[in-house]
Amino acid sequence: MSGTWMTTRAWLLMLPLLVVMIAVIGWPLIDTIGLSFTDAKLVGTAGNFVGIDNYVKMISGSNFQRSLITTTWFAVISVAAEMVIGVLAALLLNQEFRGRALLRALMILPWALPTVVNATLWRLIYNPEYGALNAALTQIGLIDAYRSWLGEPGTALAALIVADCWKNFPLVALIALAALQAVPRDVTAASLVDGAGPFARFRFVILPYLAGPLMVALVLRTIEAFKVFDIIWVMTRGGPANTTRTLSILVYQEAFSFQRAGSGASLALIVTLLVTLLAVAYGALVRKTAGSAA
Repeated sequence: MSGTWMTTRAWLLMLPLLVVMIAVIGWPLIDTIGLSFTDAKLVGTAGNFVGIDNYVKMISGSNFQRSLITTTWFAVISVAAEMVIGVLAALLLNQEFRGRALLRALMILPWALPTVVNATLWRLIYNPEYGALNAALTQIGLIDAYRSWLGEPGTALAALIVADCWKNFPLVALIALAALQAVPRDVTAASLVDGAGPFARFRFVILPYLAGPLMVALVLRTIEAFKVFDIIWVMTRGGPANTTRTLSILVYQEAFSFQRAGSGASLALIVTLLVTLLAVAYGALVRKTAGSAA
């Protein structure tokens, strides 16, 4: 069978998927791009052509800049914490001890919970009147009065980062734990015979096996954290005083709360471009890491 016919048949087999992708993704994207060059409202007329005014207004606006900083802080701190906690949890669960299987199953629960459920649970924990966190900290003497953790600008973002880490560190832990299963036991045994300490074994024996999978986890979690919406919307709706408003929440407010469909579309495309650039950069880093490992 000729190569040309094989290629043609492959395209014919993919044709239904391509049609669905064009209908579901392609056309809405093209429509959004066209909408971003107008001053259209969510309800009303189609709007007039304004060129790149929406993009200039969004990028130069203080709301976009503050939201970009908030999003960056959230993504960097939460992902870094998740990577560290996930690796430590994987190292612990890779040891032989009674109840390890049960602990592995329990670790998956936070990640398996729907984000809305997770956010609601943490809102109850942070509640300023009857929250478990206030009760625990008061009883051990760390604070002398109940605090509104989600209502204070100085603590709201940190409280959200803790909730996000609790939900997502199991993903990193599972990826790292799977990678640890590939570490040859004879190599670790040889390092013990050579007198290598725990940190030396981790740095020179274990980490090379973890580097590739952890890079994949880093890529996935960074992209997800950069476009975070649901957990913050449920817990704070971007408050107090917009201190936890991320780019995704700003897009929602611009398009639906303020009903400015044109500028909302332009902002959505800006966020999409930022996430795409981030994904491309991380993809290149992953390929470089894989090539170095090979």
